[in-house]
Amino acid sequence: MERVGQIGIAIGTLGTILLMMGLFPGMTGLDPTPGIGVIQLMVILVGFTLFITGALLYVKYTFYAYNTANLVQLIGTRLAMTGVLLAGLFSLADAFGFGSHGQEFSIQNFLGPLQIVGIVTSYAIACIGVLVYALGGQSLHDDPQDEPDMSENEQLMQDDFAQTANNG
Repeated sequence: MERVGQIGIAIGTLGTILLMMGLFPGMTGLDPTPGIGVIQLMVILVGFTLFITGALLYVKYTFYAYNTANLVQLIGTRLAMTGVLLAGLFSLADAFGFGSHGQEFSIQNFLGPLQIVGIVTSYAIACIGVLVYALGGQSLHDDPQDEPDMSENEQLMQDDFAQTANNG
């Protein structure tokens, strides 16, 4: 299960790189243009989606590999994905026709202040969702003596952790 956690790190890192490339296109050697375009917004959104997905994969398969998700963790997952969806709606509001500029695009596209506040708030909601998921269950690293009635999945998790600790 550790390999899936490593894949989550790789996906999150790829998302971070895409997010930075979208936010700061001058880092890639491209000439920065005034304003922000739809393609740049899409790169930012894809990067952020990969970042949140990688974070959820990492937390799931590093700390809760053999546990089924409880209600708090399900809420955290849905909160994270809702934040990603809202970020997409806020950032592409003009392209969808319900933003302050409508569907009329000019050479220099413009993000309004309400859109920026909505995007940043949506990112914060998604990050809080990942934190809720991470803090919402019994971890692989919790002491098994604290839980007298361990299920078979929890026992497998503890055995796997003990075997990994002895090998590493």
